[in-house]
Amino acid sequence: ALKYRPSSWETIIGQDNISTTLRQAIDSNQLAQAYLFCGPRGVGKTSTARLFAREINLKHDPKLEDFTYNIYELDAASNNQVDDIRNLNDQVRIPPQLGKYKVYIIDEVHMLSLAAFNAFLKTLEEPPAHVIFILATTEKHKIIPTILSRCQIYDFKRMTIEDTKKHLAAIAKDKGIKVEEEALQLIAQKSDGAMRDALSLFDRMIAYSDTEVTAKLVATHLNIVDTETYFELVDLIIKQQIPLLLVTLDQVLSSGYDGGQFLEGLAAHFRELLVCKDEQTLALLSASETNKERFQKQSSQLEVPYVLLILDRIQEAASTYKNVRNKRLHLELCLMQLASARAGGEKKKFA
Repeated sequence: ALKYRPSSWETIIGQDNISTTLRQAIDSNQLAQAYLFCGPRGVGKTSTARLFAREINLKHDPKLEDFTYNIYELDAASNNQVDDIRNLNDQVRIPPQLGKYKVYIIDEVHMLSLAAFNAFLKTLEEPPAHVIFILATTEKHKIIPTILSRCQIYDFKRMTIEDTKKHLAAIAKDKGIKVEEEALQLIAQKSDGAMRDALSLFDRMIAYSDTEVTAKLVATHLNIVDTETYFELVDLIIKQQIPLLLVTLDQVLSSGYDGGQFLEGLAAHFRELLVCKDEQTLALLSASETNKERFQKQSSQLEVPYVLLILDRIQEAASTYKNVRNKRLHLELCLMQLASARAGGEKKKFA
C-alpha cells in the first residue's frame, strides 16, 4: 500500500474526473484558496492532495526539489484543539522561503472541535495569497456549513471491483507473482471499494505465498466462504437436498467461518443470480470471467419470484442472527426453509 501509493496523475486509480479537473486548474492557473476532498477511506484523498500540492509548486518553480517549506500536513485527529489551529493561523501568515505557494493539507478535518473550526474560519475567509488549503475527510456531514461554503468540494468515489482487480493484476505482474482471477475478485469484494484495504489484503496473501495467490488461499486467510461452496449450496437448495445442505453447512461452520458473513455471502450469490435473469441487468454481474457462465447456467434453473423470496428470507435471517442464542439452528432453519420454498411446485411464503 505504501510502495504503490500514487506518485503521478496517471497512477491515481478510479478518480479520473477529479484528477483531470485538478490538472486543468493548475495549467490554467485557476486555483482556489481552499479545497475539500471527501469520500470513503482508502480511495486516494490524501495521496491526491499531496500530488496536487507538489504539482502546484512545480508549476511555478520546475526546479524545486525540496518541498519541506512548501507543503505542510496536519492530522486533525490528534491536533484538533483550538490552540493547534491558532498555531496554524500564525504559521500561515509567513510567506514561503522557496516557490510561490504554501499548501496546508489537513487530514481528517471533521475531527476538529467546534472552537477549532471557528478559529480556522477567519483564516479560511481571508487567507493570504500565498496559501492554499486542502482539507480531507471521510465524513463531510460533520463539517460546519460555513467551512463547506468556502471550499471547492471534490467527492471521491469508491473503487469499482474491476478497477481494483486491474490494479492488483498490474502489481502482481510487476512483482512476478502468479495470481488467479477469482483470488483478485475475492480481494476486491472484501476491500469494499477501498484500494488501500485491497493492497493491504494482497500484501498479506503475498507474504504467505510469494509464488502464487489462489482463490482457495484468499478464502482461507480472509475467512471468506469460497465461491465454489456457494455454487454447491445453491445446487442443493434447488434440488431440495436438505440432509446434504446441513452436512455442507456443518463443514462451513467447522472451518471457523462466521455465520453472519456466511449469510451475507449467500445473499450476494443470489443477487448475482438475480441480475443474470435479464439482459439489461447482466452488466451488473460482478463475478470473475471464469464464473460468469456458471452464474448464468445456475440462474436459468430459478424463477425471479423465487429468487426474490429467497433474498427476503436471507435478509430476515441476517438481521436477526446476532440476537439469537442458537446460531447454528438459526442457519439450519434458514437453509431448510430456502430448500422447501418450492415444495410440491408451489412458491410458499415463509411463516
